Amino acid sequence: MDKFSEIQTFVNVVETGSLSAAADRMAVAKSAVSRRLAELESRLGVQLLQRTTRSIKLTESGRRFHESCQRILADMEESEHAVASEHATLSGAIRIAAPLSFGVRHLSPVLNRFLQQHPEVSLDLNLDDRQINLLEAGFDLGLRIGKLEDSSLIARRLAPIRRIVLASPAYLQQHGEPQRPEDLKQHIGLTYTNMPEGQLWQFTRPDGSLVSVRVPGHLKANNGEYLLNAAIDGLGVVVSTTFIACKVIERGLLKPVLCEFEPKPVSLYAIYPSQRHLPRRVRTLIDFLADCFCENPYWDVFTPPAPTD
Repeated sequence: MDKFSEIQTFVNVVETGSLSAAADRMAVAKSAVSRRLAELESRLGVQLLQRTTRSIKLTESGRRFHESCQRILADMEESEHAVASEHATLSGAIRIAAPLSFGVRHLSPVLNRFLQQHPEVSLDLNLDDRQINLLEAGFDLGLRIGKLEDSSLIARRLAPIRRIVLASPAYLQQHGEPQRPEDLKQHIGLTYTNMPEGQLWQFTRPDGSLVSVRVPGHLKANNGEYLLNAAIDGLGVVVSTTFIACKVIERGLLKPVLCEFEPKPVSLYAIYPSQRHLPRRVRTLIDFLADCFCENPYWDVFTPPAPTD
């Protein structure tokens, strides 16, 4: 039995909930369905389904394999449509992993516009600031902010991400405004724990040299939105990305400081596993994201200009 027939059979059993229903849908004997499942599990060396006289349930291995099989079948269907017509309609599922704050503030409206243009595409979006192994978790596409270290991933740069130092007017009135990075040793830092060495803040001087300052503080969090609100409440100084802080800067709730010493900007990347063929729907989405976020992202409109070399 060929692998594709085994996959079709497995997906049909999961979708219909029984071997008999799957056999009826595929117009084959129930014994053929049972034999294909047995051969598939034997070849993979794992149990995919827990079968009783009344129900069929996926094992954890079966759940992950089912997600992969759905993508394979969707890719096959899309490929057939693409061959049949040069202007084939995009269809199929895309699983995306993205950072929480960026996803809520900026990615969600872009994805909504994409779905309006391509209604036959379905999206499964996971928002989490932790870095997820795309291949192991079965994601088609990830968005990451920062430096990329995983050589098994292919990356496309979508936009620069600037970081700036902010404090509330009330905090600055009470503690004074730092004039150089070293002054932060006398201030209260709000620490983002998803960054390595969260309390060690690194800046680029106007001459291009680097300076690192360990900033004392008593508040740490793994979410930038929370730290921004803490800064608004006057609890300390925070390093924030402009895509989170742009609106509160515009409203005057926080003031940028040390503008000549901005932390080195990072980048927003679209990433995907190199081992996998990139379906046309995913390629099209990446192009769409690149057009929306570009080299001069709209969230920098309300922030001070970046330091020049």
